[in-house]
Amino acid sequence: MCLAVPGKVVAIDDGADPLTGLIDFGGVRKQACLEYLPDVRVGEYVIVHVGFALQRLDEESARASLELFEQLGLLEEEFGDAWEQAARQESGSEVR
Repeated sequence: MCLAVPGKVVAIDDGADPLTGLIDFGGVRKQACLEYLPDVRVGEYVIVHVGFALQRLDEESARASLELFEQLGLLEEEFGDAWEQAARQESGSEVR
């Protein structure tokens, strides 16, 4: 399944063609195309689907969506083990 997942823009590569940025999905960071949102800024939240940031989202909605996706197990399905490792590190548990 491919989800449209909210994430926080943590870096933008203005020199890239197409415009790309590093998006943080609650600890998992992935590159995404920002061409559809060329005026997006670091610190803003976006919805990413198949590698493309499609829409801005407010922080409260982004966090609520991420929490719900995590409860439903959808983030593990989307991001695999990296998501689980990031969540454990964030909560202080070690991954072995």
